[in-house]
Amino acid sequence: MSKKAPPPPWPNLQHLIDNGGNVSLGALRPIRCAAVAADAHTMYAALVGRNGESVVDLLTRLDAALETAFTQDIYTDEING
Repeated sequence: MSKKAPPPPWPNLQHLIDNGGNVSLGALRPIRCAAVAADAHTMYAALVGRNGESVVDLLTRLDAALETAFTQDIYTDEING
């Protein structure tokens, strides 16, 4: 009997990537740490890492922002204002 794979920890990030989108994570000068989720046509979310925030927490926030973008057409942009 084979075991089912556990669900992805960030299902919206997985959905974006599975459908040709991308996620960028890292320094975006002068920002110490940023996370951006986009596809060829739309930037769904651009987040600035908070002081003391772990990468796991930043990706969790990015996944939540993607859910908002996918379900409510509200895009989050903390980089450009």
